[in-house]
Amino acid sequence: MPGYEVTETRLRCVLPFEALPEEVRLLRSAAVRQLSRWGMPAAAEEAELLVTELATNVIKHVGEGATATLILECRGEVLRLEVHDKSRAAPMLKAAGCEEECGRGLHLLAALAADWGTVITAVGKAVWCEISSGAGRACRRIERAVDALERYQAVGGAVTGLPGRGRDAGLEESAVELIADLLHWTAARGHDPDDILDRAQMHYEAEAEAA
Repeated sequence: MPGYEVTETRLRCVLPFEALPEEVRLLRSAAVRQLSRWGMPAAAEEAELLVTELATNVIKHVGEGATATLILECRGEVLRLEVHDKSRAAPMLKAAGCEEECGRGLHLLAALAADWGTVITAVGKAVWCEISSGAGRACRRIERAVDALERYQAVGGAVTGLPGRGRDAGLEESAVELIADLLHWTAARGHDPDDILDRAQMHYEAEAEAA
């Protein structure tokens, strides 16, 4: 059976939610926090508005209380947002000037996103859109960091593959342990650990200002 190898590294976050007005606010905040963790503050404002439109679309056209899922993915300099629900009714753009309930939100989606569309899935549909992450180099650095931390966890025998916040907490703890190990390695070779930390901080600040 022929196969293929996926070589593209990507960041991915899955956020289940219920289609309720109060949940939209929480979902928006969760998405902004995740983008901040990924080092993409430049994309947060635009993504926040798009998350609102995508989630509100579920409330209006699928129904309040419906279960849905927001997926955030960063691939290179592209940030993709998808909202999955259990309805197969695809949203449609209507003529400009129509009332809000007949699709005005989709015009905003089409105007903001570089690309967008709808995909029918096995259990319903997904409405997706893509924007520039505004963090090409930072995104690649974060991808490398996540890959290194997951490998570090595997070597240390830590539990991997935890969902959501559990995974974030595990990676955070592994980051602390990895930095400590690197400082031990630095000192063992006669270098000053504080100097290494200062140099790393200078690199980080310089790239953050340039972003």
